[in-house]
Amino acid sequence: MSIGKNIKALREERNLTQEQVADKLDVSFQAVSSWEREEYKPDTDKLIKLAALFDVSLSALVEEKQGVFATRDTIYNWEHMKTYVKTTAKNLGLKDTLNALDFAVEAHKGQKRKKSDVPYIYHPLNLACHALAMNITDDEVIAACLLHDVIEDCGKTAEDLPVSDGARELVILMTHAKTTDDNREKILKSYYKAIAANPKAALIKCLDRCNNLTTMSWGLSRDRIYRMIKETEKYFPALLKAVKATPEYNNAAWLLQYQMESMLDIYKRLM
Repeated sequence: MSIGKNIKALREERNLTQEQVADKLDVSFQAVSSWEREEYKPDTDKLIKLAALFDVSLSALVEEKQGVFATRDTIYNWEHMKTYVKTTAKNLGLKDTLNALDFAVEAHKGQKRKKSDVPYIYHPLNLACHALAMNITDDEVIAACLLHDVIEDCGKTAEDLPVSDGARELVILMTHAKTTDDNREKILKSYYKAIAANPKAALIKCLDRCNNLTTMSWGLSRDRIYRMIKETEKYFPALLKAVKATPEYNNAAWLLQYQMESMLDIYKRLM
């Protein structure tokens, strides 16, 4: 698509009128209309403001798109993943995982992933399946993968969790206090330091970040994506180091680092 068609498509995706766009850019709505009709092109200053308004890169405005790709919010059906985790847990005798699975499904019932209709339970199930696919069958780890957000997002307490003390401690480590612009760095520094001291927690947090990186393109604003990139580069090398230092996680560490760094590079190039 051309610049004008890009502007129109992005405006309509955000349910904005030409008048609303004009007000935010301090131009007339006739100017916006002329851009969309390809009669004129906005100058560089206006393109920058349009990109900020639509929360996209400049390339998303100016590059001609050759077509529209079909995208999917999920790769696997969450109910199929649930069946896989439950079957594997039964076969391996993973008691904590079995208890955590039903608890997590119920705790996240009705919740959706950001800016989507994807059931939230897809996320913790993804972590559990990711770990199992790498031959990680530690009961505490898989259970904590399933429960890692229930305290933070579901109003549950550590005492509510139907798992062993070891799994419960991992979930506690994965939970951090609400942050503000003023206290965010202080809280995150303490949070990641505690996780890095526990290889199992570090492993789970890396799994969590891998899944969040793969879905942040449709769940986060451009500013939040930028913040996620910076946070990952700042704190996750220490977590990966802790995972690598644990012999049984060596293969997982390589795969996790490859996925993380690949996703970061892709986002940087597209932004």
